[in-house]
Amino acid sequence: MLWTADFIRYFVARSVSVFGDAMLTVAAALAVGQVYGATGVGVVLASWMVPFLGFILFGGVFADRLGARPLMLTADVVRTVAQSVVAVAFFTGTPALGLLVACSAISGTAAAMFQPGVNGIVPQVATDPHRANAAIRTASAVAELLGPAAAGVLFAFFGAGPVYAVDAATFAISAACLMSLRIAKIKNTATSPLRDLRDGWHEFRSRTWLWSVIGVWIVFGVFLFGPLIPLGAVLVSDELGAPAYGWTQSAVGAGAIVGGLVALRFPPRRPLAAGAVAMLGYVLLPLAIALHVTLPILLAAAVVNGCVWAFWSVQWQTSVQTQVPLSALNRVTSYEVLGSDGSLPIGQALAGPVAGVAGPERVLGTSVVVGVLGCVTLLLIPAVRGLRRAENPGYSPGDAAGIPSGDQSPAGGVRRDGGRVHPDPGGRDA
Repeated sequence: MLWTADFIRYFVARSVSVFGDAMLTVAAALAVGQVYGATGVGVVLASWMVPFLGFILFGGVFADRLGARPLMLTADVVRTVAQSVVAVAFFTGTPALGLLVACSAISGTAAAMFQPGVNGIVPQVATDPHRANAAIRTASAVAELLGPAAAGVLFAFFGAGPVYAVDAATFAISAACLMSLRIAKIKNTATSPLRDLRDGWHEFRSRTWLWSVIGVWIVFGVFLFGPLIPLGAVLVSDELGAPAYGWTQSAVGAGAIVGGLVALRFPPRRPLAAGAVAMLGYVLLPLAIALHVTLPILLAAAVVNGCVWAFWSVQWQTSVQTQVPLSALNRVTSYEVLGSDGSLPIGQALAGPVAGVAGPERVLGTSVVVGVLGCVTLLLIPAVRGLRRAENPGYSPGDAAGIPSGDQSPAGGVRRDGGRVHPDPGGRDA
């Protein structure tokens, strides 16, 4: 049964948290931009990202040492306070840029403590991680669709203060849900933080399918994911008008809802292979933008883009959660997040200057080629192509200490039956 009391609490916590995150980006762009311009927006967003990437590995260590739930709960409380301070500052006047930067940095550090546990809790509150991830991904897509719209409406009618106040409330709700979870602490023979980091790295690099995907994602961050938003926003707005870009983003969100529902209904036997094939459709959006297609074709490409991204995310997250021992899952997730997100700012920063020399169409054309080659590369790697879905993915906390590490079979899969682990000769969400 999927919808247990603990899973419902975690489902609500994740949904409202994603809604708050979706609001935050728009709030920063509108509220900070109105006072300090584009430079201020860039500084505030960077002050969030730098500590997030800098502390994410230690977030994984602390989550495995202390437990994911208490660390995530503390992170939500910290973010509630930080966003409340910003809300009060906007209610009472014009906040100093230094205050906005400081609160953003605190929120980014708290997010680094929160994010590694996102993977680690799912196997503890759901006996079917695939369906759980699909349900969460679908709800997250809805939150990502509604969050920016809610932030825009609140800002237009009431100003920046209420936007940040609502954002703070979402973190408070998430904290309340996490506080009520009843999950056992995973066995972990913790030594020192540095030793824990080394052990987490060993767990990460011992799985060919894991580091292969992250290696491709690092390249994608520079050449595919990074350039898409800044160049797409400029080209679509100049060609079809600013509202067209908003419609495009909404179409991506709508597609993500569909992708989550498809993943919920049809769990593939080879999740990463199916996800890599689906991700070939991701490049339709940069291709459509580069070719200056009409709005209906652009929106169709955006729907496909969101759909395949959501489908991939469910396959990826489920694979990580069911193929990595619970005792190291948070640390492995921290390496995964660092690798996946670390190259994204590089691609975003280089997109404009490179497009100024080569032209934005050529940059996006390169994105298409890199996207196709990356997916083909994944399909050519046996450990990725052959990874099978765990037949009985349910965990109990006692399983964690007994799950062996590394690629357990030619395809890197394991099968869990009644808490026991056996090799499976036959046999991951960004």
